[in-house]
Parts: sequence; structure tokens; C-alpha cells
Amino acid sequence: MIKSEIQKIVSKALRQVQDKPFEAEIFVPENENFGHYSTNVALRLAKERKANPMQMAQKITDNLRLTTDNIFEKIEVAAPGFINFWIKPEVLQKELKEILNKKEKYGRLTLMSGVRQTQGKKIQIEFISANPTGPLTIGNGRGGFFGDALANVLKFNGYNVVKEYYINDAKNSTQIKELGKTGTGKGTTYLTKNLKSQISNLKNKIKKLKSKNILNLEGEVGHLLAKEIHKDNQKFIEKILKIKFDKWFFEQSLYDKSSVEKTLNEFKKKNLVYKKDGALWFKSSKFGDLEDRVLIRSAGEPTYFLPDLAYHWDKFKIRKFNKVIDIWGADHHGYIPRLKAGIKAFGIEPGKLTVIITQLARLVKGGKEFKISKRKGTYVTMEDLIKEIGLDAARFFFLMSAPDTHMNFDLDLAKEKSMKNPVYYVQYAAVRAQSILRKSKINPPVGGQMLKVDFNLLNTKEDLDLIRILARFPEIVQETALKYNPQALARYSIELAKQFHNFYEKERVIGPSFADATAGREEKELAAARLVLVQAAIIIFKNIFSLLGISMPKKM
Repeated sequence: MIKSEIQKIVSKALRQVQDKPFEAEIFVPENENFGHYSTNVALRLAKERKANPMQMAQKITDNLRLTTDNIFEKIEVAAPGFINFWIKPEVLQKELKEILNKKEKYGRLTLMSGVRQTQGKKIQIEFISANPTGPLTIGNGRGGFFGDALANVLKFNGYNVVKEYYINDAKNSTQIKELGKTGTGKGTTYLTKNLKSQISNLKNKIKKLKSKNILNLEGEVGHLLAKEIHKDNQKFIEKILKIKFDKWFFEQSLYDKSSVEKTLNEFKKKNLVYKKDGALWFKSSKFGDLEDRVLIRSAGEPTYFLPDLAYHWDKFKIRKFNKVIDIWGADHHGYIPRLKAGIKAFGIEPGKLTVIITQLARLVKGGKEFKISKRKGTYVTMEDLIKEIGLDAARFFFLMSAPDTHMNFDLDLAKEKSMKNPVYYVQYAAVRAQSILRKSKINPPVGGQMLKVDFNLLNTKEDLDLIRILARFPEIVQETALKYNPQALARYSIELAKQFHNFYEKERVIGPSFADATAGREEKELAAARLVLVQAAIIIFKNIFSLLGISMPKKM
């Protein structure tokens, strides 16, 4: 990986001016006039030493020029203290061979987080986990696509990943009891056309439950309905959203296995609970929370917090995950400190839990906001959205934005079959690449023949620019895995598409100028080299699409 090579070289040069280790951040400038890569390490080091940044940058650069493992065509110091790097063409050409050699494995890295090896660690990602009271909303979809793409990237890098969906189906929960009220004709909270149909289908089973004179009838009926709603949601997730979970975890199982009771007893042993106003409280403020939290209400019902604690006890203590990532909706932000406090009370490092909040999306249609209102019964479900724009567009549009940002989802743009549509733009670039191979008048090199072409012929600006962005794929994958930001991968795919479209327009490999029957040897060798470059682009497009979970069409 070119970026890591630069980091090694810069770190070596830093040792000449700095005794203690000093991490050099390497980044790609937005403006290519400032280099292929750049670092602000001189600015940071000068600030620490209260020195002149330009002089510090020059001193580091002088040491860089003395190194024998130089991969740079040019190094330049720029105000106020940046060091800019241009990579040698032969380095890029060598990386192109790596792409062709490794194919779908290109970009897989042994990740390091500080000095701690992360490769092979058990990591659980819990996402969607929609309440089983109705169909999935677009908020559920946003979190679903994010979690699925993140899991793909982590698996790609060697993590042992478990994708998990948590179903809130506990019979004693307020939500399930309220659903049960609807099922027994005593309420209308979750009443929809679909739920009416399910109640009708289950009328005999509901009637049977009523006849048994069950103490918690509403909870039993609610649980029965929740199971049916979940079946529909699971089918939709697997068949339509194309998301495959490794485990479906039912909240009721925490009670059936006495996990909730065991968790509560654990806190009692540690003297971390007390009674107040008839309720049972957890001393969460002792572990960094803003205030103590109720575990069991005065009426004897557990709060959502208690089974959630039991669930995370199961994650860390029973199944022994090294890392847990919870992806929650926007209304759960205030819930994070109390859960972190609970985990700390278990004796678990809170940093082993990462909670990612997905914000709401604002749907825009015809230039106006498309209102979502559950109360008015006009809210948009994920099923509605997929029918409207298709799965690829839905996934890509959501994945372009960081989950914690509010976004405007342009429905008209998502449906548009033009280069203005980001997903169409990216997929069309991949289609163009495949079309070049199909239409070429010479047979594209395949297998080992791809590595035998003359890579030195790929020396135009467009050739090298395309190779350079292809070679950035491992960097983007690493960033995505370490920072949990699949949006970086989606944005990179747009950059790659832009560069490929530019290459296609400037360096035609199937045009009349060469690669036909009358072409000379040099022209055919150049054509073969460019066809190999196109195949490398296809490899990277395939890898990106696989990680993002979107299709790679052959024709459009």
C-alpha cells in the first residue's frame, strides 16, 4: 500500500530530527497541484517545539531525499509547512501488477490499531433491530445498509464478524402489551391495514389464548402478533433488501434463560442497586452516567434498560465478543451513557462498545419535502422506497452520507437514468470498462498474460492518474474498517468513476487509431497494456460493489 510506504519513509526521516516516535498523517490533497500525497507533520511538530514550520518541513524533506528507499518522483515544501509528494510512475505500475495478481483479494490488509492486532478478532454488529410492531421504515433501511456494508468491509479485512438482529418481543414489555391490546380489540396504537389482516389470520389462536384465562393475556397476544410481524420483516430483509443476518436474537429468550434475573443478581451482589419510590434503581452515575437509572418500575415491570444490559452481558461475557458495534436510530442518542455505564459495571472496558447513531433522512420529491407522518398514516416504508427507486439506488444514496448526518434524499434524482445520478454514474463507468473489453479488436490479455504486457507504456497523465486512484483502494478499505465509515468507500467509487470516464474520453483503446488489423507492433502493445489497465479497473469496481452491496451490471 503506497500510503503506508510513505508513512514508513517519513517516520524514518523523522527519527533524524525527533528522538521519540511521532506519527505522520498522510492524506490525498483535493488539488493535485499539491501532490499525489501530502503530510502536515512539520506543522504539528513545529507547534510542539515552538519552531518555524517551513524550516521544520525543509529539514524533514532533506532527510527524505537522503533515503535509499525513495518512491518519490518529486518532494516539495509548501507554505505554511506542508510536505507534498509525487509518486514515481514505476511505483504505480508495480502496484498495477499487484491488482492484477491479487484480483478480488486486492486490498485485504492486516489491520493494526496502535500496537494492538485487530485481525481475526470477534466482532458483533447489531443493526436494524426494528420494533416488531409494523413494517420497516426508511430509518431502519438507512441503518440496515450501513451495518451491512460495514460488516462486509470488516469481513474483507479478516475480522470474525457476526451480523445480528435484536427482536424486542418480550411478553412483559409495555410495547408488546400495547400490541396485544390492539390484538384483543382494546386498543388501536399500532393498528394498520396489515395488522388487521394478521389479527384476522390469527383470530383462532387469539381466541384460544383468551379461553385459557392467562394472567398476562395482552403480553401473550402481543408476542404472538410480534412473531408474525417479524416473520414478514425477516422475509423482506432477506429477499428484498438482500441483507443476511447471522443471528436473530429474541428478547424473550433473555427471560426464558433467566439472563435478566442473573444480570440483576450480579448488580445486587456488587451493591449497585437500591430501592426508591417503590422502584429498583441502578447506580449508573457511579460509572459516568448523568444520573441513576430505573431497572424495575414500581409496578414490578422491568424497564427496557434491564434486558438491554442482560443482552450486552450475553454479548461480552457469554459469547465473548472482542468488540461490539450497536447501530441505533436517532431517538437513542441519550441512551448511550447509561449503557456504557452498565458495561463498565460489568467490569468490561467501555471502549469495547461502539454505538453509531443513524439520523433521519428527509425525502424530497418534485423539489418539495415528501412528508412522513405515522399519525396521519402517510409515512414511507422501506418497501415503498425500494418499489419507487430500486435497491441499488436506495443502498448507494444512503451509503454516500455519514450515518450521523441529516440528509436530503432526492427521490427524483435516484430514479433518473443519467450521469447526474451518482449510482448510475458509478455503474455506468463499470459498464464502459466491460464494454471496452467486448468491443476490442484484439483479444484482451488474460491470466498470466496480463502480467507480461509492457507496463512502461502506461505513461500518459490519464494512464497514471487512473492507476493511482486504483492503487488507493486498500487505503480506503483500511480507513473504512478502522473508522467505521462506509461512506468513504461510496465516495471513492465516485472518484474512481470520474477518473475512468476521463481516461475513456482521453485514451481510447478501441478507437480507429490503433488496435485494428493495420496497427503496428507498438500500437498493439500499447493497446494490450491499456486493456490490462481496464481489467484492473473492473477488478476494483467489482470489489467496491461487493463491499457496498450493489450490483455490477454488464449493460445499461
